[in-house]
Amino acid sequence: MTIRQLDNTWWALRLTFGLVAFLAGIDKFLNILTDWDRYLAPFVAALLPTSGFWFMRAVGVIEMAVGVLILTRWTRLGAYIASVWLLGIALNLALAGPFLDIAVRDVAMSVGAWTLAKLSEIRQSMHESARQDVSAVPVGA
Repeated sequence: MTIRQLDNTWWALRLTFGLVAFLAGIDKFLNILTDWDRYLAPFVAALLPTSGFWFMRAVGVIEMAVGVLILTRWTRLGAYIASVWLLGIALNLALAGPFLDIAVRDVAMSVGAWTLAKLSEIRQSMHESARQDVSAVPVGA
C-alpha cells in the first residue's frame, strides 16, 4: 500500500467517523433524526442520577467532543474513544431489548473506529519514515 492509498482510506474514515459523531451529538439536542431518549435502556435509566433527557444531552456533548478530536490532530485518540463509546452504546441497546439490529451495527462501527485509530498509527509512522528518507538525501545529489 502506498502512502497515497493509505491517506485516501484514512481521510474517508476520518471524515465519516468525525462528522457522524459530531452530527449525532448535535442531534441529541434537536431530535431531528430520532427521539434519542427512547434508546436509553430502562435498566440504565434507573441507574442515572438525572433524567434521560439531560443524560442524552450530556451524551451529545461527549459525541461532539469526540467528533472534534477525530477531525483535528487527535484523530487516533478520538477514534479509540469512539470505538469504546460505540461498544457502550451497543451494550445499552442490547439491554434495551428491541434495538438489537442497531446494537450489531454499532459493534461494526466500533470496529471501524478502531481501524481508523490503527490506520492513524500506521500513517504517522509511514509519514515519519518518508520525511527521514527525504532528509537523508545529500544536498546537491
